[in-house]
Amino acid sequence: MASRPSGSSVFSAAFVRTADGWRGTEVDLTDAEIVDDLGDAVQEGLGLDGDELALLCVEVEDEWFGIVRYQGDAEPRAFLSDAAVRGDVLGELFGELAGVAPERETPEVGVRPAGDFELLRDLGMTPEELIELSMEEGALPADTLSVIAERLSFADELDRLR
Repeated sequence: MASRPSGSSVFSAAFVRTADGWRGTEVDLTDAEIVDDLGDAVQEGLGLDGDELALLCVEVEDEWFGIVRYQGDAEPRAFLSDAAVRGDVLGELFGELAGVAPERETPEVGVRPAGDFELLRDLGMTPEELIELSMEEGALPADTLSVIAERLSFADELDRLR
């Protein structure tokens, strides 16, 4: 059960907000089979032990990106750049976290962001900005995540991990 879309490169990293700023680490999601596996990878990768705020950022080359927010015992909150993500386990898991209905026949309508558009509001990014960035014509997921990281002040950590 491969979690990587064939022919696409996947980058996944987790970031935790500390008193000194953000700290990040690359996380391997290759063996993720259920939603809880994503949270476990974040917790293990960052060594979380409490109510820390952590973000899991995933980009699949030219296809999509997703962000999951973890904080203490609260349910994870997720944003997915395109609800039409299908065909790989990782995309399905992000779709599940973002509340995307299981695959069914729907007309191709272009990029459709899904999930919790508010998950970054308290960190300085409005839902409107998040949606606009994810729907920007010609923007690659990596570029969009870089803009988000810059706005949230963890761009240096993201660049270090890439």
